[in-house]
Amino acid sequence: MPLDELADLLFKAIPTLNLLGVQTILPRTLRNLLRPQATLDLDMKENVFESRDLFDIVDAMTFDWRLAAGKYTMSEEEFEWLSEQAGRIVRFRDAYMYVDKRLLSSIRRELHGQRKLTKAELIRAALSGGIRANGVRLSARLQAAFDRLFAEKTFDVPDTIQATLRPYQVRGYSWLMRNLRAGMGAIIADDMGLGKTLQVITVLEKLRLDGELDVKQVLVVVPTTLLANWKREIARFAPNLTVSLFYGPKRDLAEAMGDVVLTTYGSLRGSMKALEHKHFRLVVIDEAQAIKNYKTAAFRHVRELKTEGFIAMSGTPVENGLMEFWSIMEASNPGILGSSTSFRQDYVYPIENDHDAVTADRFKLITAPFMMRRLKTDKSIIDDLPEKVSIDEYCTLTKELVALYNEVVKRSMRLVEASKDTFMRHSLVLQMIMQLKQICNSPALFEPAGGFEDPRLSGKMCRLFDILEEMQAAGRKVLVFTQFAQMGMLLQEWIANETGRRPQFIHGGLKPNARQTMVDRFQNRRDENVMVLTLKAAGSGLNLTAASVVIHYDLWWNAAVETQATDRAYRIGQQSTVNVYRFISANTFEEKINQIIEEKKRLTEMTVATGESWIGDLSNEELAHVFNMAVDEEDEEHFA
Repeated sequence: MPLDELADLLFKAIPTLNLLGVQTILPRTLRNLLRPQATLDLDMKENVFESRDLFDIVDAMTFDWRLAAGKYTMSEEEFEWLSEQAGRIVRFRDAYMYVDKRLLSSIRRELHGQRKLTKAELIRAALSGGIRANGVRLSARLQAAFDRLFAEKTFDVPDTIQATLRPYQVRGYSWLMRNLRAGMGAIIADDMGLGKTLQVITVLEKLRLDGELDVKQVLVVVPTTLLANWKREIARFAPNLTVSLFYGPKRDLAEAMGDVVLTTYGSLRGSMKALEHKHFRLVVIDEAQAIKNYKTAAFRHVRELKTEGFIAMSGTPVENGLMEFWSIMEASNPGILGSSTSFRQDYVYPIENDHDAVTADRFKLITAPFMMRRLKTDKSIIDDLPEKVSIDEYCTLTKELVALYNEVVKRSMRLVEASKDTFMRHSLVLQMIMQLKQICNSPALFEPAGGFEDPRLSGKMCRLFDILEEMQAAGRKVLVFTQFAQMGMLLQEWIANETGRRPQFIHGGLKPNARQTMVDRFQNRRDENVMVLTLKAAGSGLNLTAASVVIHYDLWWNAAVETQATDRAYRIGQQSTVNVYRFISANTFEEKINQIIEEKKRLTEMTVATGESWIGDLSNEELAHVFNMAVDEEDEEHFA
């Protein structure tokens, strides 16, 4: 058969025959047609072959674009000849190739547009083995240089550290040191409770012993609520490190003379002029999700700090999407992932919208050297941590709450359906969610002056009292989380009346010292058996392993936020199985949204559920389905 007719046979006739059930047999060379592509060859100059610094290697890298088809290198003359055969199948060497005109045009643009590559593009190409849709080939000596750079190394733990690091913590500390020595930023994203702070403090002590803090200091940036905790932990684990605070209205950088300067994200605001000419040996940021939004001042301030090394700490490097990871990565390794615009186009859309496995794999290859994440559920990491058992507790609304609930849904849906403005409609939906959450929690939260003083008007409170009674009899301590500060105060009062013991309440209005005093009391006193906490104020940085029961009185519908709160108890030092109770009001929007989220958990390991803002994008019909109560016959009998 003439080659001119092969294209019609392969792309039209054979697919039609296959649809009709006719089996076709083709030679292997026709089953596997070659595709031309632009391929990048990477090499390096010999004079830095032994380098241990990533950017020394990148500075010495050389590259050359070449044309290829399968295993064959193609000359420019052959490429020009192919361009004249567009739309045909041609013989190329000992194989066949279909000449796609659009593909050839794309390759031509690539060759003319990519002659120059940035350092970040070279790093991404070398790590992932690809650049855009093109292949990458590393020379043997460049591959050997990268293998040496990223090889696992073990650093001795300083004898002056007042703790025994577990094997996985030694590996984490050594990994942090390797990245520091290689000029790379590091994101340590271990699960909450695995001891990130101890691993980082060990790095600081190693730098002190090596004389690296004699001239330049370490700056540690933390949320205000963790300031006292960090000072205490450094004194506990590395007492030879000197620490000074850069905090408060009278903060003065000239007086911050210690090896380690502790400050807060808020303190950076208004202090960038003083920090403008300050160079640090290392910047550490704890709870790095504080800079997850690259459009905020917090991100800009951290990004502007001048430092030789950078460590970001976060148990949840991504709470709502990959752009949050870009922000943290941009602060720790500027430029590596490209601009926010190109990252969104090249990675966010393909991974989050299209669930593109190839792009997700490439993303993991690129980020692997810069991030370490271990999970408590991995028994190879820690085999003596007890189990965590999560239970969804479905609580029935009382008839008073059913009436309130239906009234709010009816009124709110009228407003939503009448709204012509997208932003206003979205706001109305979120307002309805907030009101219905309050009703599901307690009518006293929704209408403080409505005469709903009886806590047992709430099905959740009835179930809470039952669990507290059971746990008190078993001698187990309990953490109760809510997202509402007002609900926390109600819980504190009602639990005191029911049990005869007023629980402590950790909320955002506490000063760090008062907060730490509460933690110490709960951890050390047997008569302190219940603590109430708000999610935002207590969701991170607290060690409350004396508790073995965690109750989420209301849900944020974000797995990362819930896990972070639960891990106040489920962390190193926990000796008992941790029981987690998630309160959900049966037959309400709480149950339906929980079901929707469970059904749609199809995200990669780097992404998590998106809270509740997405609900505002539902159609009116979908909203009605979600928010209208589903009452079955048993419930009707109960409400009668």
